[in-house]
Amino acid sequence: MIGLPDFPWDRLTPLKTLAQEHPDGIVDLSVGTPVDPVPPLVRQALADASDSPGYPLTYGTERLRSAAAGWLSRRHGVDLDQANVLPLIGSKEFVAWLPTLLGVGPGQRVVFPELAYPTYDVGARLAGAEPYATDGLFSLGPERVPLVWVNSPSNPSGKVLPAEHLRKVVAWARERGAIVASDECYIELGWEERPVSILRPDVCGGSHEGLLAVHSLSKRSNMAGYRAGFVAGDPELVRRLLEVRKHAGMIMPGPVQAAMAVALDDDAHADEQRERYAARRAALRPALEAAGWRIEHSEAGLYLWATNGTDCWKQVRALADRGILVAPGDFYGRAGAEHVRIAVTASDERISAAVRRLQ
Repeated sequence: MIGLPDFPWDRLTPLKTLAQEHPDGIVDLSVGTPVDPVPPLVRQALADASDSPGYPLTYGTERLRSAAAGWLSRRHGVDLDQANVLPLIGSKEFVAWLPTLLGVGPGQRVVFPELAYPTYDVGARLAGAEPYATDGLFSLGPERVPLVWVNSPSNPSGKVLPAEHLRKVVAWARERGAIVASDECYIELGWEERPVSILRPDVCGGSHEGLLAVHSLSKRSNMAGYRAGFVAGDPELVRRLLEVRKHAGMIMPGPVQAAMAVALDDDAHADEQRERYAARRAALRPALEAAGWRIEHSEAGLYLWATNGTDCWKQVRALADRGILVAPGDFYGRAGAEHVRIAVTASDERISAAVRRLQ
């Protein structure tokens, strides 16, 4: 059996029960799951493609790949051939299986940030490799590692890595033959800072060699239920991943491919959703600060990274007493032991309820 940590969210169940006892019901700001409607044009595209009796392609349709490449160019300044795009069954499965798909194994380290989405750690363990959390690559010395994860904007902290920092990561990795996988699932949700892709020419030197960028439509287009994501970058790596995924049957359903292409072509609905999140964030942040929490980082993404200086579980309990459920920071590593992650993905009505309770 593969040795994996306990699923972290199971530990939150007793405090969720406590929050549900509030007379006005729970305000669940723990898991960042979208609550707003899927855009009508996306639902229509799914319906129009629903007569889909044959097997879809693991590589996806050229229509979908072109839409992804067009979005990267239009919104993020990335010049990429559509052939170098590969659809994913949501980004989480790719994060979990990338070390295995790349052939990383025992005796090798998979590197990821000290504060990190737990699935980077899980992916290393699934491959039999060693998970290694660090914010300083030079701590590895001359060691050669096969895979380095970066995440900007960060989940959980909302921290944005500037282009200069990403350039240094790329240079370090290329000197050592490491692959850099950049989790960019929140890239369109910059607030005080504008996130940049590792595939942008001024970051990667005009070459995507050794680089992969992972994207998701879960937050941008409220398509978490569709499991719609893609990876793009190094042509050789994309070809290698495609071959393994074909053997493993990792295929996005055809109707979802059609819906995803339409979503990537349309920016208006994404801008509208962004404004919804901006308004919720603007309401929730000052209420938390007035109630004694300090917001750190949080320049981008869908979370407020907050602390009142006490143990993270005490903070979760204090908020659950008010009917507000949040995520303890230690879900994301020991560096989060005095923080909580607070999502802004609840409805306007539930965000307003949280603000009242904090007052």
